[in-house]
Amino acid sequence: MATTIQSDIRSALHVATSTILSRGGGGGGGTRRAVAVCSFPIRRTKSSLRLRAFFSSSSSSSNDAVLKSQEKPPICTADELHYVPVSSSDWKLALWRYRPSPQAPPRNHPLLLLSGVGTNAIGYDLSPESSFARYMSGQGFDTWILEVRGAGLSVQGSNAKEIKQSANERSRQMEAASKSMTNSAFPVEPQSTNSTIAFAESETFAVKEKESETMTVKGDTTGMATVWDESRLVMKLTETFMRLSERLSGFLSEGQSKIMSAKLFDQISRLLVDSQLSGRFNDIRDKLLGLLETRQNSSIASQIRDLSQRIVNIIDEGQISVSPPLFDLQERFVSTIEDFQKQLDLIVKYDWDFDHYLEEDVPAAIEYVTAESKPKDGKLLAIGHSMGGILLYSTLSRCAFEGRDSRFAAIVTLASSLDYTSSKSSLKLLLPLADPAQALSVPVVPLGTLLAAAYPLSSRPPYVLSWLNNLISAEDMMHPELLKKLVLNNFCTIPAKLLLQLTTAFREGGLCDRSGTLSYKDHVHKGNVPILALAGDQDLICPPEAVEATVKLIPEQLVTYKVFGEPGGPHYAHYDLVGGRLAVEQVYPCITQFLTQHDSA
Repeated sequence: MATTIQSDIRSALHVATSTILSRGGGGGGGTRRAVAVCSFPIRRTKSSLRLRAFFSSSSSSSNDAVLKSQEKPPICTADELHYVPVSSSDWKLALWRYRPSPQAPPRNHPLLLLSGVGTNAIGYDLSPESSFARYMSGQGFDTWILEVRGAGLSVQGSNAKEIKQSANERSRQMEAASKSMTNSAFPVEPQSTNSTIAFAESETFAVKEKESETMTVKGDTTGMATVWDESRLVMKLTETFMRLSERLSGFLSEGQSKIMSAKLFDQISRLLVDSQLSGRFNDIRDKLLGLLETRQNSSIASQIRDLSQRIVNIIDEGQISVSPPLFDLQERFVSTIEDFQKQLDLIVKYDWDFDHYLEEDVPAAIEYVTAESKPKDGKLLAIGHSMGGILLYSTLSRCAFEGRDSRFAAIVTLASSLDYTSSKSSLKLLLPLADPAQALSVPVVPLGTLLAAAYPLSSRPPYVLSWLNNLISAEDMMHPELLKKLVLNNFCTIPAKLLLQLTTAFREGGLCDRSGTLSYKDHVHKGNVPILALAGDQDLICPPEAVEATVKLIPEQLVTYKVFGEPGGPHYAHYDLVGGRLAVEQVYPCITQFLTQHDSA
């Protein structure tokens, strides 16, 4: 089974890679259509730390800007879309708000929903008939969905204009992925284009190298040296080494920059097949590796520039010699540096882990939601699916460890656990990273692109990847159109750094903080917050035994545990607890009853 799944993943990866590379396109957008950007103001509240944005016509507060529904980003189906800044970064987190129904009983606490790893708000609002968020707002809860950094409509920007432009662009990209299903055999998610290139880097380089080696030498090749722009290449090579030393020093651990630079040097070494050139390059390589492990200063920067110049000179000499294996060496050298820089760009762009969500994103959302909803006791209710539930457990644990109030009145976790070691979770097979070194070769996982590319292979004959559907939903539990929407619109690109931390949940001791010194399951029993933990009987990603492993750590008087699904059916897989056809009848009422019980002021 493991071999089959891994083989199928590789097949899907090749489909995604070849599709994206064949379409080309930079900046993650591919070919873009000209779409008019709707103009809508974003007003600052009294607090300079908050931004209010994108209100629909359903919001009637005289103190808020009220906008028509068509003025919101089209992909957002909430009543309102708010943005909350993260103080330590330029991220603006999207909060989808669903106003409570006036016909429902009034509630004392707002409700915050957290999604799984690499997913956005759409999973909680697939359609009017299958919307967890709409159901809860219909029960009277002021319901909010948080999209953490990198997910959904969360954007980076320093002002209102940048935020609204980015939000509309993200919305168009997400919608384009779904539309492309009807126009292409292998649809891809536009925002993940650059991400997938990282996967293809080694193979693309090999292809370029092979093509270059088989080229026919024409004319006076010695004249090619005259077009060799040494100053440009020295600058590019130096910049690459500088960024490697400066920007990646804290990416994973000390010494990782050496692994990264060693990879680049190995690629360059393959270009220098002449033994004399190789020997000279190896001397320079050893010196550069030593410098890259040292913090930057003006003296070291000067040495790196000097060594970069010497590498360029070596390449230049090899070009002039015009031995057949070295023909077109300059162009291949430039291509190697550019490909490497793309990889560095991805690492820098997707530079966050689980603890960033835990320490920055979730607290920012809690602060914002409670300030907007104004519960008397300053608390809120929270529901987390998959990683969202892991975030809730970890928040309780971290707060108990530090002696702080979590500000939760009660929480519900759906298919979540802090320790997967006792289960046979299929997530083990899907996590592509085993050690930090691999994260430097695969800095991001374009999950949205991969699933979109794999979808035709799982939903149409000969159903090569049909097993993927079982990971998401059990048989006959989700309408085909909703499953399609979930696959094409709900998933995003995931940083390797995030996955690396999550892999600790599959090791002895369970999920740990980024330093590896704090195990979140060690303190989860110290809290006093009521918990409802739900599992699906056929959940292959987070099986019931994994959920139960965390439940057993919590005092019995605080936790309620329930598994949905019957021996003879119906069955529940990972997303059926949120969007399955029976969730409205079975899961949602169970959650509502629990939250109502603990919604006292």
